[in-house]
Amino acid sequence: MKRIVVLVSGSGSNLQAIMDACQQDRINGRVVAVFSNKASAFGLERARNAAIPAFALSASAFADREAFDRQLIEEIDRWQPDLLVLAGYMRILSPQFVAHYHDRLLNIHPSLLPKYPGLHTHRQALDNGDKEHGTSVHFVTDKLDGGPVILQARVPVFAEDSEAEVIARVQHQEHAIYPLVVSWFTAGRLEMRDNAAWLDGVRLPPQGYAEE
Repeated sequence: MKRIVVLVSGSGSNLQAIMDACQQDRINGRVVAVFSNKASAFGLERARNAAIPAFALSASAFADREAFDRQLIEEIDRWQPDLLVLAGYMRILSPQFVAHYHDRLLNIHPSLLPKYPGLHTHRQALDNGDKEHGTSVHFVTDKLDGGPVILQARVPVFAEDSEAEVIARVQHQEHAIYPLVVSWFTAGRLEMRDNAAWLDGVRLPPQGYAEE
């Protein structure tokens, strides 16, 4: 059974979806620890409610991003993770952090990458009159939201939509596809090599896995 460490900064709804999938044996693994850069993150409370060790590190206690990430690496490595999952973790990772967890670091981003990297993706989709929006699970590299895409989910955007309605629609899909991708990784079906995502020995296209 694979060991999973999750990083959160906020409510942790994707963390909850992953914990639930582990509990239901849909993932061959378990969340062994949760870390946050915010002590107030509700994701930490979700972990504690599930009897999972949860920790917060404050960036203000460190001289710079590199020092923070060095300490975070040290704390995470005590749990010997097979996989590190970013679930709404809102800090840009240092190159040393990304390199340390190379090939075993996943993120979910609320857009159809490469469209709208960074913040405020839902607002951008609405402001630009997009008819379609979505979310992407990808491997993490040094390029912000630029690692190989593994799986995307698409949702419609309607002219009368509020930002909250778009967010809810996207999050519903996130809670389905993120545990699925984690299950692929823990089952040994998913890997990153040659700067690409591979599933069952097949190199995935730039937009990730798509059923025929």
